[in-house]
Amino acid sequence: MNDLRFATRLNSFASKAHSYWPDLKGKPTIRQMIERAATAKGLTDVDLNYPQHLNEDPKSLGAFIKDQGLNVNGMAMRYSTNPEFQLGAFTHPDAKVRREAVELTKRGIDCGRELGTNLMTIWLGQDGFDYSFQANYNKMWDDLITAFQEVAAYAPDCDISIEYKPNEPRSFSILPDVATTLLAISDIGAKNVGVTLDFAHVLYADEIPAYAAAQIARRTKIMGLHLNDGYHKRDDGLMVASVNPRATLELIWQLRKEGFNGAYYFDTFPDASGLDPVHECEVNIQTVRKLIAIADQLNSIDELQQAIERQDAVSSQAIVNQFLLGK
Repeated sequence: MNDLRFATRLNSFASKAHSYWPDLKGKPTIRQMIERAATAKGLTDVDLNYPQHLNEDPKSLGAFIKDQGLNVNGMAMRYSTNPEFQLGAFTHPDAKVRREAVELTKRGIDCGRELGTNLMTIWLGQDGFDYSFQANYNKMWDDLITAFQEVAAYAPDCDISIEYKPNEPRSFSILPDVATTLLAISDIGAKNVGVTLDFAHVLYADEIPAYAAAQIARRTKIMGLHLNDGYHKRDDGLMVASVNPRATLELIWQLRKEGFNGAYYFDTFPDASGLDPVHECEVNIQTVRKLIAIADQLNSIDELQQAIERQDAVSSQAIVNQFLLGK
């Protein structure tokens, strides 16, 4: 397991800022958060939000990240720089705004290349609707597909990964669940478009994470993984396996069977309640390492696979219990 990569949400490291920077005036800078993240034992990568985290030359920032002993796992688009994006980015009714969103995404991909990553995660937080009789659903869908096709064609060497989410901030997202996302990818028709699974998003889309992973792997590629946890009602961003350890284990078990080789990225929110982000990150890494070890052991147990083939939940739970609860 020495080749595992662990990445993190950079903004987490603004949590409890004054305990780390007693003389800090205002918010920590991007470089300060990177420097602090690098102190987390076992962390190998960071993800950067575009354009929010890129207020300097990408090559200079990339060199700084390398100097801290980290790599850039991927870029994540954030379409909040333009107030007009509140009504949508790829599905905005104004063609000029849609064009701006597509061009911004292209610039984000170019920036990622300079930082040494070919992963671009796209979460269309504002693309959706709130009211009946608000949206022309067919046109919105067509605009969505057209935008993704252009982005995918612009960077065929880049993994364009869709992160779906059922709602928030919009009441209904245009890509709310795994089935709709896979339908969109089918319509896009590009080999370099896949899916980022966010554990908490999957939970409150009322899905089983391992099942979603299996469906994605049948039709496209799991390009990104966001691990966290929650209570199925919203994007809680809690620590990995803190609420749903069994579902987390099953997801990792499924991912190992599918040959997932991406980074285990922690999309958690220690800053929401003032937790120590370095300690939180380190515990997340320890948790995932333990779950991977258990998942690999489960993959070698014929009795478990036989129980699953029979859909014998009692026998399968008894076997898993030995590893989660002790013999």
